[in-house]
Amino acid sequence: MQYQRELDIARTAVLRAGQEALRLQRGALDIQRKPDHSPVTVADRLVEQILVEALLEGFPDDGLLSEEGAQGSSRSGRRWILDPIDGTRDFARGSRMWAIFVALEEAQQIQLGICHFPAWGETYWAVSGAGAWCNDRRVHVSRVSDPAQAVLCLNELQRAHAYPFGGRLIEWMSRFWAVRCAGGCVDAMNVAAGRADIWIDPHAEPWDLAPIKVIVEEAGGRFLNFDGGSSIYGGNCVLCTPALEAEVMTFLAGSR
Repeated sequence: MQYQRELDIARTAVLRAGQEALRLQRGALDIQRKPDHSPVTVADRLVEQILVEALLEGFPDDGLLSEEGAQGSSRSGRRWILDPIDGTRDFARGSRMWAIFVALEEAQQIQLGICHFPAWGETYWAVSGAGAWCNDRRVHVSRVSDPAQAVLCLNELQRAHAYPFGGRLIEWMSRFWAVRCAGGCVDAMNVAAGRADIWIDPHAEPWDLAPIKVIVEEAGGRFLNFDGGSSIYGGNCVLCTPALEAEVMTFLAGSR
């Protein structure tokens, strides 16, 4: 399989980093605030350090982009994109709903993605053209096509009033079988594994989306921006089953 060495090194680093993060979560955490008021802990920085050291040792010519500040220019045309702990708020509160994100970008496409949940012992991963997996089990999006049978997931629901679709959201949500707001990494992987059918994230950075994109697409799902594009740099995201794409994009188009 193409990118097998990259996958092996990244997965090994992610598993090691996850164990260290779990160890720190069980202790007393010093929670600090970044300039945007989002939380950061010593675990975020330790996980980043473990990942960066492993990836640069294995691929010294590759570039880096990480939420916690690690950056490096690329001599190979490739770049690793990292979110050391996706769900730091949950991590800091002792929740199990957080993950470690790693993705490899090459030729302006995400070719490899890993989403590791240390507390659950689950690693979702995908390589372009090789399908999407949870540990050693293949995963697929659902075949749900009717909102009345679909699970809708939303990120940052507490800010819905500030988004263009906020005024129409409650009425639209009433069409669905269930609505969930478990957090980005959890909801996104639920879509990939067929346990949910739509996920909307109104505000996202590249490191929030990079591994999600390839995992969901390899699982047979759709990754879209609100304007119909399909970029991790679009600032927002929709994940959905192919059969529900028209439903969600029509709703979002009514807000533009």
